[in-house]
Amino acid sequence: MTYKFPVAIILAAASMMVACGQSEPEATPAPEPAAEPAAAPEPAADLRSMLASDSRSAEDQARDAGRKPADVVEFLGIEPGMAVIDVIAASGYYTEVLSLAVGSDGSVVAHNPAFVLEFREGANEKAIAARLADNRLPNVTRLNKEFEELSADDGPFDAAITALNFHDLYNGRSPEDALAVLQIIHGMLKPGGVFGIIDHAGVADADNEALHRIEVAKAIETATAAGFVVDGQSSILSNPEDDHTQGVFAEGLRGHTDRFLLKLRKPAE
Repeated sequence: MTYKFPVAIILAAASMMVACGQSEPEATPAPEPAAEPAAAPEPAADLRSMLASDSRSAEDQARDAGRKPADVVEFLGIEPGMAVIDVIAASGYYTEVLSLAVGSDGSVVAHNPAFVLEFREGANEKAIAARLADNRLPNVTRLNKEFEELSADDGPFDAAITALNFHDLYNGRSPEDALAVLQIIHGMLKPGGVFGIIDHAGVADADNEALHRIEVAKAIETATAAGFVVDGQSSILSNPEDDHTQGVFAEGLRGHTDRFLLKLRKPAE
């Protein structure tokens, strides 16, 4: 089954993301290669040890303090052996985290629409290509498709995640277009599959479009309409010092915004 998706949202979201350089730019310098080629990731109880490995770039490790990837993975219940898709992976920060989390018996798909790979003179394309060069993460494959081209045949997946992207889809066009995206993701998941949304928290009556934020209630409302049920909400990425009045790129706030983390589930059939 192919999901039809209005081309307008792709163009609108593109302009939003290009204008803001994405909420927390994924277009980082390519990871420096390890002294020796990284071995295929193996399941391990301590994901934190793997994340601290020299095989990861210094840039990625610097982001870990604000993103708490091991805690996110644990909260979402992503485990070795799972098949996972990183929706709008950009340069692939979470793609690599997920690669380590699912191990050699699992698989990760790094999804990107064309506009994400093309803006900033192809910075994301260069970064993710370098990240995956020489089969560095052998359990990762790329899926470069527009949302309108995705179908259930691209899955099925045990889990999906999108980080700091949903507000652009919602604000960039309309709630209806954001709903269409979540319906596509819902169709790609196995019954009982998990979808994690991470985003910059907004508040009612604020100009969240200009601030590049979204109310968690809006995300939940859209996800519920798409057929998901809320399986949990975590405060592990919250920052009480963020009063939600500044844009996410404000000096001193960038990389440390108050963020919500939703665990959504496709009901078992």
